[in-house]
Amino acid sequence: MYGNANTAASLPHHLKLESKLSKSLFKAEKTRQREAMAWRGQLAKNLKELRFLMCQSSPASQATRTFVEKNYKELKTLNPKLPILIRECSGIEPQLWARYDFGVEKGIPLDGLTETQISKALEDLVKAGESLKA
Repeated sequence: MYGNANTAASLPHHLKLESKLSKSLFKAEKTRQREAMAWRGQLAKNLKELRFLMCQSSPASQATRTFVEKNYKELKTLNPKLPILIRECSGIEPQLWARYDFGVEKGIPLDGLTETQISKALEDLVKAGESLKA
């Protein structure tokens, strides 16, 4: 259509600008995502221990099980020295517990939450640990 070359140099001016804008928006979105997830690398700095409690089979624990399956590896890779405990017990309500300095603990019930809401709950616990240090 515009010659044999598939490079940006062979595109008309308006398509070059559109291509630059798309790249710029893509970079900005990637940066925003990285910044939004930066707290995940701060778990060990703000927490002493993280515990997920859930039932192995109940529908109430499904989102928690899925969250752990999708996120455990990344969280552990970013925080290798932080104990991340997965506790399964038949019939238990899904919960997330964080232990901070001096044995202070905070728990959040996860029943009815989506994976996104569980991620937000974890972020809130991490940020709460930061404020406890101040």
